[in-house]
Amino acid sequence: MTQHALISAQALQQALQSPGTDMLVLDCSFDLADPAAGRRAHASGHIPGAIYVSLDDTLSSAKTGRNGRHPLPERATFARALAALGANAGTPIVACDNAGGMVAARLWWMLRWCGHAAASVLDGGIAAWQAAGGALETTAPSARPPGNFALRDSLVASVGHDALLAQLGSGERLVIDARAADRFRGENETLDPVGGHIPGAVNRVFRSNLGADGRFKAATELRAEFAAILGDRALTSVVSQCGSGVTACHNLLAMEVAGLPGAALYPGSWSEWCAQPGAPIATGG
Repeated sequence: MTQHALISAQALQQALQSPGTDMLVLDCSFDLADPAAGRRAHASGHIPGAIYVSLDDTLSSAKTGRNGRHPLPERATFARALAALGANAGTPIVACDNAGGMVAARLWWMLRWCGHAAASVLDGGIAAWQAAGGALETTAPSARPPGNFALRDSLVASVGHDALLAQLGSGERLVIDARAADRFRGENETLDPVGGHIPGAVNRVFRSNLGADGRFKAATELRAEFAAILGDRALTSVVSQCGSGVTACHNLLAMEVAGLPGAALYPGSWSEWCAQPGAPIATGG
């Protein structure tokens, strides 16, 4: 099957029922306020055959106090983890969650970071699966034999703290912050020790990408909304960030859906930025 950035619940159901399918569904349900909640939710009911992967474990590496709350693992480490889960070079991988695609988008970006094009996000998540008549199961999926997933050239771009800091104020980059507006302004900060945002950044809350039904808005609508932010900027000059490099991927996924690929991720995001001595910080709107 041709795989796009988003897959509907109906299309996923059909794909999983196809004889001989190698599709792998990875459930990354998560709650930032209760990191164990996602694993509990998966155990209480998940898409048949779905394997749980944790944001704090598989999708992140160890924290040092300076590298953010959810630092990326090494690409090779992540690739080995995927192979151990049974992913092969051509396996279609679908990311899902119970958090509006928040963590599923991070997994989607990481798969493409490893050069894996056959990656998509279940549009509307587990709620959409159930709304389409999909059943959930509580039994653990059968272990797949180890796969041959290996690194290929990255399909996405990223930018580190030092490079972004060096370009600050030059107009070379447009930074889009995916956090809630109050956190962007430096108010009601509950996750990081310092409130505020990267000077010059603009705010695009990631949940703005979703409609009332919890699914992504139509591509035309997303394109118009992002165009109002981007103006005539080259997409390669755009950087997406958030609190810890998670919801920033949601904006990148929305841009992909809108036909606006090419923006870079700042993986460390605000939690890394504000942890650096003397970090420039802005507050307010």
